[in-house]
Amino acid sequence: MGTTKRRSPLVDWTVLVPVVALVALVLSWGRDLPGFAVVLVALCLAGAVLAAVHHAEVVAHRVGEPFGSLILAVAVTVIEVALIVTLMADGGDKTASLARDTVFAAVMITCNGIVGVSLLVGALRNRVAVFNPEGSGAALATVATLATLSLVLPTFTTSKPGPEFSTAQLTFAAVASLALYGLFVAVQTVRHRNYFLPVDTGRGADHQDDHAAPPTARAALLSLGLLLVALVAVVGDAKAVSPTIEAAVAKAGLPQAVVGVIIALLVLLPETLAAVRAARRDRVQTSLNLAYGSAIASIGLTIPAIALASIWLSGPLLLGLGPVHMVLLALTVVVSTLTLAPGRATLLQGGVHIVVLAAYLFLAVSP
Repeated sequence: MGTTKRRSPLVDWTVLVPVVALVALVLSWGRDLPGFAVVLVALCLAGAVLAAVHHAEVVAHRVGEPFGSLILAVAVTVIEVALIVTLMADGGDKTASLARDTVFAAVMITCNGIVGVSLLVGALRNRVAVFNPEGSGAALATVATLATLSLVLPTFTTSKPGPEFSTAQLTFAAVASLALYGLFVAVQTVRHRNYFLPVDTGRGADHQDDHAAPPTARAALLSLGLLLVALVAVVGDAKAVSPTIEAAVAKAGLPQAVVGVIIALLVLLPETLAAVRAARRDRVQTSLNLAYGSAIASIGLTIPAIALASIWLSGPLLLGLGPVHMVLLALTVVVSTLTLAPGRATLLQGGVHIVVLAAYLFLAVSP
C-alpha cells in the first residue's frame, strides 16, 4: 500500500505569499510603477492580507483570547505608526495633518466599520449578537478619552494658533495616551481578562474550533514571524500603490484626504477579515476586542510616536479635528454606548454603525 507524502509547510501558500509580497515591496519601493506593476503589487497586497489573517488566528489559538486580538492590533498599529512617521519625515508641510487624518480614519473604520459588520454577521447567524458589556464598554471609554484628549482638545487650546498643541501640551497628551494604553492592556490581559473573553452562548457547534488541539510553540512562533512579515508587506505595498491612488483621486477631482481613507482601509483589512471570521463563529467579543483594541492602539501609540518624532520633524503638526469630524466622533461615541450597554445587539445596531461609517466616507469625498 502506497504512502502519501506530507507537503512541507515551507511550500504552503500562507508561507510563500508573505515572502513574495515582501519581495514586491522591496522591488517597488520608491519607484514609479507602470500599470501592470501596480496590478501585481495590488495582488500581492490582497494575498498578504489573507495570509496575515491566517497567521493571526494561529497565534491567537495558541495564546488564547484576548492576547490573540492584542497581538494583531498592536502589530498592525506599530507598523502603521512607522509608516506615518516615515511619510511625515519625507513630506514636509503637506503632511502636517497626516497623523490626525490617519488616526481619525482608523477610529471611524474600527468603531463603526468593523464593529458594525461584526454585529451584522453575528446577528444574521444567531439573530442576536452577544458580548460582554463590561469589557467592551471599558474599551469604548478608553477610545473616547484618547480621541478627545488627542484630536478634539487641540482645536480649542490657545497656546498656539490653529489646531495645534504646544510642546508642553503635546508632551502631556503623549504621556497620558501611553499611560491609558498601558492601563487598558493590563486590565484586558491580567486583572479583568474574563471581561474580554467570548460569551458562552451554549451553541456548541459554533465553538468547535475550541476543541481543536492548539498549534505547537514552534508553529506559533513561525506564524508570529510570518504575521509580522505579512503586515509589513500590507503596509508597504499599500504605500507603493498610493501614488497611483493619489493620481486617480486627483484626476477625479476628490479631496486629498480621500487618499488617507483608502490607505487606512487597506491597512485595516487584516483586522476586518479576522473580526468577521470571529463573528461567524459566534465570537463577537473577539471581534469587538479587535475593533476597539485597534482604535486604542492607533491613538495610544501614534500620539507618543509623533510627539517623539516632532523633535526632528520640521513644520506644523495639526491634530485638531474640524467641526464635521467632531460631530461624527460624538455621534460614534453616543451610538456605541447605546449599542454596548445591553451586551446584546441586533441587525439594527449593526446597520446604524454602518450608516455612520458611510456618512464619514461620503463626507470625505464630498466635504
